[in-house]
Amino acid sequence: MKTILTIWAVIAMMPAISGAAQASITIETVTVGDPGNVPDTIVSGLSIGDVGYTYNIGKYEVTTGQYTAFLNAVAASDTYTLYNASMWSNGMGCKIQRNGSSGSYTYSVASDYADRPVNYVSFWDACRFTNWLQNGQKTGAQDASTTESGAYSFNGVANPDNSTFRRNAHWQYAVTSENEWYKAAYYKGGSTNAVYYYWPTGTGATPGRDMADASGNNANYYNAGYLLGSPYYRTVVGEFQNSDSPYGTFDQGGNVWEWNDHIMNSTDRVVRGGSFYEGTGFKGSAANGSQYMWSPMRFQDVSTFEDYKTGFRISAAVAGAPVPEPAFFQMGALLGMSGLGCLKLRRKA
Repeated sequence: MKTILTIWAVIAMMPAISGAAQASITIETVTVGDPGNVPDTIVSGLSIGDVGYTYNIGKYEVTTGQYTAFLNAVAASDTYTLYNASMWSNGMGCKIQRNGSSGSYTYSVASDYADRPVNYVSFWDACRFTNWLQNGQKTGAQDASTTESGAYSFNGVANPDNSTFRRNAHWQYAVTSENEWYKAAYYKGGSTNAVYYYWPTGTGATPGRDMADASGNNANYYNAGYLLGSPYYRTVVGEFQNSDSPYGTFDQGGNVWEWNDHIMNSTDRVVRGGSFYEGTGFKGSAANGSQYMWSPMRFQDVSTFEDYKTGFRISAAVAGAPVPEPAFFQMGALLGMSGLGCLKLRRKA
């Protein structure tokens, strides 16, 4: 088992003191190069995965320990409800506990949960987390200096108009765009050898669930039962140490669904990657949840949605001004919550 980021459990236990210095967190990233790559065309009439600039992406999903440090920095009063009580009370929650009263809340997480992905976060929570990173991880109220401006401009609105809310051009940290997420998960660069894979483990073969990861093609998903049962359900990020994508990301398949900042319609954002839970009836009824990690599978949730199956991953700009993400495209008419459009199957079997 690959154990990482153990510092977060210590940081997470530290109470927030307004205006005081606080230990910062580090989000480990990998660089996704090959700018201007060709798009994938797995669905008729759709191009996806092409990104015209080099960028960094979270090597792992944002962890419970990292999110706890964020709460301790900015959620003493928690104006915009970045904390969900189900994180603690629900049996599948990530076990962040809140203590105290409004104005002096503190947050803690046990060390055996700190390196597992956070859950019960909405899209808006994820955006506020990236704003906090961009603003230098400052401690204080949830305002323009911490969570309300940066990559995203909230302008004092808890839940903005989803249909017009987009990443700012000066972003340095952001929730992954769908193109950024897709390219990091499924694309392998290399001129004439470039290819899109079906699975985010750099293969055309369905991943297994071997915790020893001897094959280098494994993930945490449901198949006639949970890979990990109670109490954890979610593996430590990077648990499958040999099952990274061609660019070196982990867990883009399984563990938790991940928010993308692509707008689907007036209320919804894209989620991708499947989770530890799929196969039990949510978003489908198949007993083998590996299908939800397959590259053509794309779903959506309301931006305010929070549950035990959903977390997020961040993108980070490379030094210098980032090139804006290509114009948002709409796929809602092609792919719905429970099905696919006409598939054009391709290359790497």
